[in-house]
Amino acid sequence: MTKIKAVIFDMDGVLIDAKDWHYEALNKALVLFGMEISRYDHLVTFDGLPTKKKLEMLSIERGLPEELHEFINCLKQQYTMEIVHQKCKPKFYHEFALSRLKNSGYKLAVCSNSVRNSVQVMLDKASLLNYMEFFLSNQDVSKGKPDPEMYNNAIERLGLDPKECLIIEDNEHGIAAAKASGANVMEVETVEDVNYLNIHKYINLFEENL
Repeated sequence: MTKIKAVIFDMDGVLIDAKDWHYEALNKALVLFGMEISRYDHLVTFDGLPTKKKLEMLSIERGLPEELHEFINCLKQQYTMEIVHQKCKPKFYHEFALSRLKNSGYKLAVCSNSVRNSVQVMLDKASLLNYMEFFLSNQDVSKGKPDPEMYNNAIERLGLDPKECLIIEDNEHGIAAAKASGANVMEVETVEDVNYLNIHKYINLFEENL
């Protein structure tokens, strides 16, 4: 029987309840140029994609000038960090889950479509960074999710077979990337679903079916 040896987490919507933070920050930058993403479009189309990809889509679909991408992206990251410093705090059930998993010998990592600085700051403020072997951001790959490159790289870096890894994801782009990597995938709806009992249950379930 193959044993699960590592748990790889998405960050936004999995370990950090930050999906609305990214939505609010990008809209705050876009509104300066007379544009806005509706909540419906955010949830159905844009959720989980890197900001760079969102801006490319807005240029194609709504005519956002490409020369504004870099400036809007910088503004968005600045606004995101302002929200993070206000709202990002440790959650006991996440610290408990990661502590139990790490003490049980599982390797832990994060793969996020956010930029490197955002990932590091959020994990640090949530008191989760020290549990991780490493984290990968959208700046560490040529293609972000839904491409599986990030998860493929993480699994290789861990020195494991995909079936020895459990990936925890919450949105369609991330889930598609996780499944394409060949790993076992635990799909969640909220950060509250990411607790030790649920993760332990999924590990046992996948190991029984391997």
